[in-house]
Amino acid sequence: MKPSSIIWTKTDEAPALASASLLPIVRSFLKHAGIDIEEYDISLAGRILANFADFLPDDREMPDYLARLEELVQQPGTNVIKLPNISASVPQLTAAIKELQNKGYPVPDYPEAPQTPEEEKLKQRFSKVLGSAVNPVLREGNADRRAAASVKAFALKNPHKMMKPWPETGSVTQVVHMTEKDFFGSEKSVVQGKACTARIEFHPEAGEAIVLKNRLDLNEDEVLDTSVMNVQALRDFYASQLDVAKGKKALLSLHLKATMMKVSDPIMFGHCVAVFFKDLLDKHPKTLEDLEVNLNNGIADLLEKIERLPEALKNGIIAEIKATFESQPDLAMVDSDKGITNLHRPNNVIIDASMPNIIRDGGKMWNKEGKLQDTIAVIPDRSYATMYQMVIEDCKAHGQFDPATMGNVSNVGLMAKKAEEYGSHDKTFVAPGDGVIKLMDDQNNCIMAQTVETGDIFRMCRTQDEAIRDWVKLGIARARATGAPAVFWLNPERAHDARIIEKVNAYLPLHDTGGLDIHIMTPDEAMQFTLGRVREGKDTISVTGNILRDYLTDLFPILELGTSSRMLSIVPLLKGGGLFETGAGGSAPKHVQQFLEEGHLRWDSLGEYCALVPSLELAAKMDGNAKAALFGRALDHAIGIYLENGKSPSRKVKEIDNRGATFYIALYWAKQLAAQDEDKVVKDIFSPVAKALHENEAAIAEDLLAAQGGKVDIGGYYYPDPAMTDKHMRPSPVFNQIVDRL
Repeated sequence: MKPSSIIWTKTDEAPALASASLLPIVRSFLKHAGIDIEEYDISLAGRILANFADFLPDDREMPDYLARLEELVQQPGTNVIKLPNISASVPQLTAAIKELQNKGYPVPDYPEAPQTPEEEKLKQRFSKVLGSAVNPVLREGNADRRAAASVKAFALKNPHKMMKPWPETGSVTQVVHMTEKDFFGSEKSVVQGKACTARIEFHPEAGEAIVLKNRLDLNEDEVLDTSVMNVQALRDFYASQLDVAKGKKALLSLHLKATMMKVSDPIMFGHCVAVFFKDLLDKHPKTLEDLEVNLNNGIADLLEKIERLPEALKNGIIAEIKATFESQPDLAMVDSDKGITNLHRPNNVIIDASMPNIIRDGGKMWNKEGKLQDTIAVIPDRSYATMYQMVIEDCKAHGQFDPATMGNVSNVGLMAKKAEEYGSHDKTFVAPGDGVIKLMDDQNNCIMAQTVETGDIFRMCRTQDEAIRDWVKLGIARARATGAPAVFWLNPERAHDARIIEKVNAYLPLHDTGGLDIHIMTPDEAMQFTLGRVREGKDTISVTGNILRDYLTDLFPILELGTSSRMLSIVPLLKGGGLFETGAGGSAPKHVQQFLEEGHLRWDSLGEYCALVPSLELAAKMDGNAKAALFGRALDHAIGIYLENGKSPSRKVKEIDNRGATFYIALYWAKQLAAQDEDKVVKDIFSPVAKALHENEAAIAEDLLAAQGGKVDIGGYYYPDPAMTDKHMRPSPVFNQIVDRL
């Protein structure tokens, strides 16, 4: 048996807190299976420190764990459990920098508006930390994302109670989108002929070309796309929807993903804020320019920076802001009690979480009075907006979904090799003037060109042929394994999808598809087909691109299971090995807020428990480690018992939380290992452990509940103190002693 190693990622917020409780247990158990757990820090703070190691004294340097992982996921035999991490917006980045500086780390400030070449270089270095800096690097394979069988069975038997009924008539909720001059309408797509070096240039109407991206190594047969969002059309669209929302007495809500789409979506967000406050901006242009107000960072940036003004001027602008809120349509709220609106910060509303919540809540969002109200859901680009409208229309026609009978929707997602939009950040630019942005090859041939106006958002995406071939293969494998229909969500009227359809049709015949039910449908058709099966209790496999993978694997789990944190994502790496992603981190900030206020962490680590099972199976397969397989089977059985016994975290203080849930996983896992007869050594080790945990169950549960109810200090938000965190996440001396003695 070869030594086995599993890499566990240290990330942020609630998942990081939960790891402080879970990881000591995993380490203590798995050392008896010959498995070493290595922790790699890819948290936001860790990434900042690693990227600016040259600013730090030697004793405070941070290894670049993300760079190490980037190399490892392209090597056979790598086994990674990846927890949700912060995809940082600019406000989150600046807050993390400030916290690190206050802790004595001399990292530089983030220059939002660079004034010198040195500041421009700093901003470029920080771009490696902003937005989705982690996932595209690690995802060197396509995603097989689904609920574990035990999780889905439990959800059907114990349906969640969060669904609210849809009104039989009268709902004015709808999704609205642009009808022209968006990314969808402008998209051009080609399949690259031969490998070459290319560049992206801006050609102004007068003057010399400007190189925007100097070197792109293009590969044979990859799919290349370019598209443009016309910002004047975008602003006109926003203005029209303000009128629609006001006329229908509905909340206005904007749904983007400014975290993952870290270049384009904050700009689109900022334009919405600017249109909402147009009169204010027109009245005070010089004042707001001098304050360097950046509306891409939301209303919060405006409110924070006007605090620097003389009292009279500040109060006058505050009065105008209040008047704007009165005259414009009401905004959907992120936190009604604190007055935080949908436009407060770009990272506050993430489309893949916000849109499912509208469906779950009967087509409504929270208003400023803390009540649910119909909403006009603004999703500017047509590429992914219309399928959400299909769900709304289905609910208006058939009512709310029933978690007790819903069929399961799993996903096979095309995400390897930085596929599609989620790999576009370094090829997204704001047009510096009127002209044409061209993709040029090394022979000065124009591959594609897009006409732009000043301020337009240009985006180039790439999808590698190797990734597409593997995606088709994985979709067929899942259809074969489950017997469920596999539906490729592709729209022939979209330029990119038309190229992908050609490749899917070419690669499907290379596999045995006999007896399988495989379809290619537009996203609207696929959604209608899938929802019909969901209501009949039938399972369906969605085979999608990268963004739809992200959106659907929140939408359906939130409806089916009550949360997407219980989902399992298995990523077979292209070079061998596996990446096992756990849950989703969209609600993690609220969980931390409750923990700091009440000492109760409601984060559900079921995703981590479930991810460890296939990770152990992979270790058994790759390393010939029979003990790894044994520990994996025992954990799988323990998860089933944990669910049946209702030991998931509660939302309420002084009830079981994440720490209690993790105790019960340890108890049931130890009992399974003690009860088995395959390995006497393991049985002899874990029999006394199971006995001790069982006999001390009441005392341990009392310790864990006693730790709740008061404020908690962990020494930081983005870079908490490890000792303070351990103190609060491992508050039972009896439990700790049993685990640490293993």
